[in-house]
Amino acid sequence: MVRFSKIIPVLFLVLVPVVTDAQQMPMYSQYIMNGFLVNPSFAGHDGSTSLNLTVREQWVGLKDAPSTYALSFQTRLLKDSYISKSTTVKKKLIRPTRGGQVGLGGYLFNDQNGIMRRTGLQAAYSYMIPFGENENELRKNLAFGLSLVAYQYTTNLNDQIYDPDDPLLNSYDRSVFIPDFNFGVNYTTHNYFVGFSMTNLLRGSVMFGNSSGLKHSELGHYYLTGGIKVPLAPNWILEPSAFIKSSDMFFRAIQLDLTTRVYYKNDYWAGLSYRTNDAVIMMFGLRYDRFFFAYAFDFTLTDIRKQSFGTHELTLAVKFGINARRYRWINAY
Repeated sequence: MVRFSKIIPVLFLVLVPVVTDAQQMPMYSQYIMNGFLVNPSFAGHDGSTSLNLTVREQWVGLKDAPSTYALSFQTRLLKDSYISKSTTVKKKLIRPTRGGQVGLGGYLFNDQNGIMRRTGLQAAYSYMIPFGENENELRKNLAFGLSLVAYQYTTNLNDQIYDPDDPLLNSYDRSVFIPDFNFGVNYTTHNYFVGFSMTNLLRGSVMFGNSSGLKHSELGHYYLTGGIKVPLAPNWILEPSAFIKSSDMFFRAIQLDLTTRVYYKNDYWAGLSYRTNDAVIMMFGLRYDRFFFAYAFDFTLTDIRKQSFGTHELTLAVKFGINARRYRWINAY
């Protein structure tokens, strides 16, 4: 039974009033499938080695609509590798490893939004602090993460209608290389999780290829996530969650995703999500052995729905060392 005091942080996320005007960074409808994409502290958090591919095509049918492709890798560095021994009766005995506290991750991405394209990579380091006096009480985990991100920002005006005398377009380089840092923290237990992350800590203050002499500035973005697992019946789990996104323009760019997913035997799940002033999202997925498949469809609520066929997001994942490497109480999906 989950104590009420443990639910308070999640209730806070759900009850925060939200108004949204815009979303400048790539959106992910299935952020729970791979929290590492929005928070570096989730790198290696489930104790296994995983490879994830996310493909998102937004507003299909609309010319130059946003699209995002992300390929990520993450793992946990263990204190000891697991040991498999053969006995005199030819039976194998496997001794599980002690979980490590360091997680590593890598992330390649390509984000196209109209005439703008961001292509780059991210390398993340996370450090986990478990709580509990013995192995049976390792049910709480505090993690911090820091990532180095480097990407090329390009503007493609080919075949585009624009004013050649536009002072804004003419005063900025068409291609710049930007290094920056992201930071994240999360607190996870067997029953709930809460996470916070910040991107672009340097605000793009360092740019290679800036020949215009003008001062460029990126917006910092902030992500707050939270969720709770509620057992419904044997083999059935209900998981409500919330995802708040904001930027330096705090009062003009806040967006909230409210999601509810239902799991059966941790092998099948379906869910429904509402993104404020934007979309209603239907999602489902399944697990087969070490492979995970998930799909989400965004029903756009704005007038742009008349010009498009919705948004499609596909996530594929494969996990290695699930049984021997992971903490037994962690259930990633």
